[in-house]
Amino acid sequence: MLQINETAPDFTAETTEGTIHFHEWIGDGWAILFSHPKDFTPVCTTELGTMAKLKPEFDKRGVKIMGLSVDPVDDHRRWSKDIEETMGAAPNYPMVGDKDLKIAKLYGMLPASAGDSSAGRTPADNQTVRNVYVIGPDKKIKLILSYPMTTGRNFAEILRVIDSLQLTAKHAVATPADWKPGEDVIIAGSVSDEAAKAKFPQGWKAPKPYMRIVPQPTN
Repeated sequence: MLQINETAPDFTAETTEGTIHFHEWIGDGWAILFSHPKDFTPVCTTELGTMAKLKPEFDKRGVKIMGLSVDPVDDHRRWSKDIEETMGAAPNYPMVGDKDLKIAKLYGMLPASAGDSSAGRTPADNQTVRNVYVIGPDKKIKLILSYPMTTGRNFAEILRVIDSLQLTAKHAVATPADWKPGEDVIIAGSVSDEAAKAKFPQGWKAPKPYMRIVPQPTN
């Protein structure tokens, strides 16, 4: 199983926007890869349409979007019409065709014993292909979320986590439970009090010695 801070496995695949080399496509920015067990499934239809509508928010954060579904690219194109009809927006980001299950296996979402073809497989057969990966500019995995087929993903939460990841990558801070942009943050435990005084000369609130709370850095 892949873990946070591992390098995201690279791959070359056919997508609705042509052949893509994953690491090359990510470039020097951030990326999100979210996977689906089957085309023409109801919950995934809502997710792909919602992501299309939210793409400007991901663009604003410099995050590229890539979807993956265990079916051929031609099926993705036909499905896109249904998504636009029902959700008001068609996918405006590449959708990977994984008809031979290679990427699902590469990312540990399906076992090696799953075979080498999507043909004849049901959504239930592929139910573990329901992950979200946020990948940083260093090509390392920063977040992994797994969802059951019956629960649609919360993309507002994914955006919130990306805000936290980008903030904490730039500054020596962590974000508390239910944090939202603009709220107070916590000085990272790896920063000594001496170093914190230089970084945060305004000081901090400390309800406990290990909880050093400061306003969110803005620079």
